[in-house]
Amino acid sequence: MFLETIFDNPVLFLRIVLILILSITLHELAHGIAAISQGDDTPQQSGHLTLNPVVHMGVPSLIFLCLAGIAWGQMPVNPSKFRHEKWSNIIVSAAGPLMNLLIALICIGLLKVSSETGIRQILSTEFLYLAALYNLVLMIFNFLPIPPLDGFHVFSEFFPRLKPLQNSPWGFAILMILFVSPVFSSGLWLTARWMIESLSG
Repeated sequence: MFLETIFDNPVLFLRIVLILILSITLHELAHGIAAISQGDDTPQQSGHLTLNPVVHMGVPSLIFLCLAGIAWGQMPVNPSKFRHEKWSNIIVSAAGPLMNLLIALICIGLLKVSSETGIRQILSTEFLYLAALYNLVLMIFNFLPIPPLDGFHVFSEFFPRLKPLQNSPWGFAILMILFVSPVFSSGLWLTARWMIESLSG
């Protein structure tokens, strides 16, 4: 269990928790900023334009993060206020995973120049690598076309007949199967590592 890491490697535990809290918070903020740019003031009205992770993740998510290394967040939006029914939803949905990609690219960029600057004295290369890795995993996972993930909202705009599946319990069932599948998990992490090697080469 992830909680055991705090005893085996407390530094790694703290790094992962910190990275996921920051990454999920910025992920949700990206959704909110994108929604406002598309005419929806719901994120602002609900008080979600903040860097406070408790607002975006909630106490249960933070507790589950420390126990299992898995967490989630939420940004309230109102698609009925979007300027464009289709493209606004695509922009808002894609903003979160793209924020994770941006964070990963920044970390990879810092890794590339760390040997030539004093960055190592501030942030370790191990921390930067972990941040890039976890953000790429978050990006890939959230872009999966499975409800209720962001990828489904993007995918269903191009295939509207799939929209009724948005609130289907099948989506959660598939996600649970994927979570316990060692093949999926290893494939996800291997893909993220391959991306880091490709982008940093």
